[in-house]
Amino acid sequence: MTGEAPSNKKIGIGRVALVGAGPGDPDLLTIKAARLIAEAEVIFTDRLVGKGVLELASPTAEIVPVGKSKGEHSVAQDEIHRRMIEAAK
Repeated sequence: MTGEAPSNKKIGIGRVALVGAGPGDPDLLTIKAARLIAEAEVIFTDRLVGKGVLELASPTAEIVPVGKSKGEHSVAQDEIHRRMIEAAK
């Protein structure tokens, strides 16, 4: 032990929040959901998310389409999980 106080910085640790966008109307989002979207650095989205919801995102946010739509899953769920974990590092 060097006698130095441990750092409070979290290096390489991110956070993932799953936000349901309901029918896609941004006025129907909870305040917390809208805040999380606005603060996100990376947003994974499927084709069911309305344009109005994505307009809440920061202009610097990376929008990552994962291609899901009703009955069509062009990106496997395991791959989506892998990408989310990678983005959170």
